[in-house]
Amino acid sequence: LMSCCHSALHQLYYDPNIENKNLAQKWLMQAQVSPQAWQFCWVLLSPDKVPEIQYFGASALHTKISRYWSDIPTDQYESLKSQLFSQIARFSSGSKMVLTRLCVGLASLALNTMPEAWPGAVAEMVRVFQEEGGGVDGRARCLALLELLTVLPEEFQTSRLPQYRKGLVRGALGREWGSVCPLLQQLLQRTDSPGAVKARVLRCLSSWMLLDVPLSESEGLVHDCFTALPDPELFDTAVEAIVNAISQPDSQRYVNTLLKLVPRVLALQDQLRDAVQNGDMETCHGICRIAVTLGENHSRTLLEQVDHWQSFLALVNLIMFCTGIPGHYPVNETTSSLTLTFWYTLQDEIMSFETDKQAVYLQVYRPVYFQLVDVLLHKAQFPSDQEYASWSSDEKEQFRIYRVDISDTLMYVYEMLGAELLSNLYDKLGRLLTNTEQLTSWQHTEALLYGFQSIAETIDVNYSDVIPGLIGLIPRININNVQLADTVMFTIGALAEWLADHPVMLSSVLPLVLQALGNPDLSVSSVSTLKKICRECKHDLPPYATNIVAVSQVHRLKQTSQCMWLMQALGFLLSALPVEDILRNLHSLITPYIQQLEKLADETPNPSNKLAIIHILGLLSNLFTTLDISKQDDESADGSAPPVKAVPPPPGPNPVVVVLQQVFALIQTVLSKWLNDSQVVEAVCAIFEKSVKTLLHDFAPMVSQLSEMLGQMYSTIPQASALDLTRQMVHIFASETDHFPPIKALFELVTSVTLSVFQQGPRDHPDIVDSFMQLQAQGLKRKPDLFLSESLDVKAVFHCGILSLKFPEAPTVKSTCLFFTELLPHCSDVPPLARVMQEDGKLLVQAVLEGIGGGASRNLMDQFAEVLFSLNKNCFSLLAVWLKEALQPPGFPSSRVTTEQKDNFSQQILRERVNKRRVKDIVKEFTLLCRGLHGTEYAAEY
Repeated sequence: LMSCCHSALHQLYYDPNIENKNLAQKWLMQAQVSPQAWQFCWVLLSPDKVPEIQYFGASALHTKISRYWSDIPTDQYESLKSQLFSQIARFSSGSKMVLTRLCVGLASLALNTMPEAWPGAVAEMVRVFQEEGGGVDGRARCLALLELLTVLPEEFQTSRLPQYRKGLVRGALGREWGSVCPLLQQLLQRTDSPGAVKARVLRCLSSWMLLDVPLSESEGLVHDCFTALPDPELFDTAVEAIVNAISQPDSQRYVNTLLKLVPRVLALQDQLRDAVQNGDMETCHGICRIAVTLGENHSRTLLEQVDHWQSFLALVNLIMFCTGIPGHYPVNETTSSLTLTFWYTLQDEIMSFETDKQAVYLQVYRPVYFQLVDVLLHKAQFPSDQEYASWSSDEKEQFRIYRVDISDTLMYVYEMLGAELLSNLYDKLGRLLTNTEQLTSWQHTEALLYGFQSIAETIDVNYSDVIPGLIGLIPRININNVQLADTVMFTIGALAEWLADHPVMLSSVLPLVLQALGNPDLSVSSVSTLKKICRECKHDLPPYATNIVAVSQVHRLKQTSQCMWLMQALGFLLSALPVEDILRNLHSLITPYIQQLEKLADETPNPSNKLAIIHILGLLSNLFTTLDISKQDDESADGSAPPVKAVPPPPGPNPVVVVLQQVFALIQTVLSKWLNDSQVVEAVCAIFEKSVKTLLHDFAPMVSQLSEMLGQMYSTIPQASALDLTRQMVHIFASETDHFPPIKALFELVTSVTLSVFQQGPRDHPDIVDSFMQLQAQGLKRKPDLFLSESLDVKAVFHCGILSLKFPEAPTVKSTCLFFTELLPHCSDVPPLARVMQEDGKLLVQAVLEGIGGGASRNLMDQFAEVLFSLNKNCFSLLAVWLKEALQPPGFPSSRVTTEQKDNFSQQILRERVNKRRVKDIVKEFTLLCRGLHGTEYAAEY
C-alpha cells in the first residue's frame, strides 16, 4: 500500500498526463478513507519524505478524524492526541502547509471530544506549547500554537457536528476564550514580539470573533488592534480583526464598549488624510471599512446615547469625508462606494423614532443629508473628456454602476428631505445656467440634472412647483457632449407623466427630443424618451404627429431594438388621432417598408434578405402592438375608471385591419417562399398575434382569411408559432357564433396534422408538442363543443397527451398536465371525452405514476399532483380501481417502495378531494421515497 501511495502521489504532482492525474486523485481519495489510512498516515509524515507526501499524510489524518470519528475506539483518544501534539511540535519549524493540516486535525479532535472527554482543551494546548520542549525554538512554538488556535474556530464553522453537539461545543469554546485572550494580549503588547507573531495574533483574534465572543471580553484586544494600525505590515490583519469584532450580531449589547471605540475611530483621521495625500488606496479603504462598520452596525445604539451626540456626529462626518474622498471612482479611488449603505441605514434609524424624537434628530441630520447630496453629485461627475477617453471599458462600466448606486441613494434621501431637495437642485442649476461671468463645465450641469432625473424617475413629482422652471431651463443648456445630451433626454423622459398634465410645456422639449433622434450616439436615450412621451401624452400630441412621423422616417435607426421601440412610440402616437389621420400617417409610414418587402419577396431566398424580411415584419408587429384606438382614455389620475366619454367607436374597420388586409397578399407571397424557415414563419405569426392581442374583437374581419392561411401554412410545414397563433384565435373567437365555423375548421385541421406528426415520431419536435397541448387545453377551456365534432379524433389526442407526459422537456410536460386538468372536468358534459376516459383512463394514471416514480423531473411534481387531484374530483370510483391495478406490479413505479408504502400512498390520495395543497405534499413525499432521497440533505432543500 505504501509504495502504491508513493507512486499515486508522484503521478498526482509530477505526471503531465491529465488522465493519470485524475486516476491518481481518485485512488488517493479512496485510500484516505480506507481502514489502512491510520497506519500509513504516520509513515507518510516521517522526516525523510518530501513535503507534498507529508501533506497528504496530514490531510488523510484530518479526513479520518473529521469524518470517521466513530471508527476511533475511546481508549485511543489519548495516544492520538499526544501523537498529534508531538508532530505539530516537530513541524513547527518544518513545512508550513503540513503544519496547518496537522493543526486542523488536532482542532477536529478537540471539537469531537469537547467538553466531555477533553475538558479545558484550549488551556491544555496553551500549556503544552508554552513549556520549554524538544529543542524547538520558542518563536516557532509560539507560531505553531497561534496557528492551532486560529484554525480551531474556523474548523468549528465548517465541521459536520450534529446540531445538538454544535451548541454544546460552541459554549465550551466560549468558556475557553479566557485562556486565549490573555495570551494574545501579552503577545501584542510586548515590544519585542516579532511582526510575524503579531500578524498571527491578529489573525487568531479575527478567527475567534466568528464565535461571537462578547465584545466586553475582547475590548482590551480590540484597542490593541487600533494601536497596531500605524504598522503597515499589520494594517490589513488589524482592520479585519476590528471589523469582525464590531460587526458581531451581539455587540450592540455592550454600549459602553462601543462608546469607547468611537474616539479610537475618530483618532484615525490623520492617518486617513495622509493616506489620501499619498494616494494610498489600501489604507483609505481599511480605515473607511472600520468607520462604516461601526456606523452601520450600531447607528441606532449610538444615536440613542444622546449625551454623546457630538462624537457620533463626528463619526458621521468622518464617513462623509470617505464618501467624498478625492478622485474618480473606480480609477483613482475605490473607497466612496463602501459608504453608501451606511446612509440608508442611518436614515432608516432616524425615521423609525417616534415623531417628537425624530424631529430632534432631523434638526441635526437634515443639514448633513443636504451636504451628502452635494457630495454625491460631485462624485457622480464625469472626468474631463480627455481622462474619460483613457479609461478602459471595464472602468467605464464600473463607473456607470456606481452612478446607478448614487442615483438609488438620492432617491432614498428624497424621502427624508422632500420637496426642498428638488428646490435646492433647481436653484443650483438655475445659478449655473444663468451665470454669465464664469464658464461652467458640462460635467457640473450633467450631475445636477442626473440628480433630478434620479428622483423624478421613481417618485411622483407632479405636485412639485420647480418642474415648470426646470423645463424652462432645459432649452438653455448648451448641449455639446454625448453624456450631457443623454442625461437631458432621460430627464425629459422621467418627466413624461408631468408633461401629460401640463401639455403646454411639450413645445419646449419635444423639438430637443426629435433633434436628438438624428444623432446615432443618442438613439437609446432619445427613442426611449420619445416612447415615454408618446405613451403618456398621446392625447396632446395630434398637433405634432405629422412632424414626429416625418422625423422618425428620416432617421432609420441602425440598432434593431431601437427601431422597434420607435415603432411602438409611433403606435402610441397614432392611437389618439382620428381614424382618417391614422390611415394617412400609417400609409406614409409603412409604404417604404412595404415596397422594400415586395422587392425582397421577389428575390431568391438567401441569409441577408432573410434578415431584412424579419426586420420589416418586426417593425410592423411592434407598431401594431401599441396602436390601439379602443382605449380612448386608460385611467384617470386617481387610478379609478375614467368617466364614460360619449365618444362612440369610429365607424368602419380598425385602421390596423385595413393595413393588414392591404398587405395580406404580400405576406402570403413572403410565406410561400420561406415556409421552411421557422424564424420567418415566427415573424409573420408575431404580426398577427400582436394585432389580435391588441385589437381583440376588432380583429373579426380578418378571422376567416387568417384561419385559412394558418391552415395552409401548418399543413405544409407544421411549426409551433402557427399553433400559438391558433391558440390566440381560439381564445378570442371560439365562443362567438359568427366566427365559430372558421375557427372550428382550423382547430380540426391543425389537430389532424399534428396527430400525423405524432405518428411519424414527435421526439424531434418538443416545441410543437408543447404548443399543441396548450392549444388543446385552450380549446377545452373556451369551447368544449370543439370536442363534439365527428372530424376530431378525441381518442388519438388523448393518446398523444399520454405520450407527451413522458417527454424529457419540462415545459412540454407542464403544458400536457394542464391539458389533462382542463379535460377531466368535462368528462360529465362531453360524451366523447367521457368515453375515452372510461376506456383509457388507466393509461393516464400509469403515466402519472411513472413520472412521480422517478421518470420526470422533481420540479414537475406539483403538476402531476394537479392531475391526480382532478382525477379524484371527477372520476373518483374509477381512480380507486386504476390506482390499485397500476400499483400492483412489483417494482412499479420504483423498486425502492414497498407494497405497504404504495397502499398508503393511494389511500392518502383517495382521501383528499378538497385540499389540493395536501395532495401536492403527499406526491412530494412519495416521489422522494421512490427516488431513495427520503430523509437526505437533498430532500431537505425540496
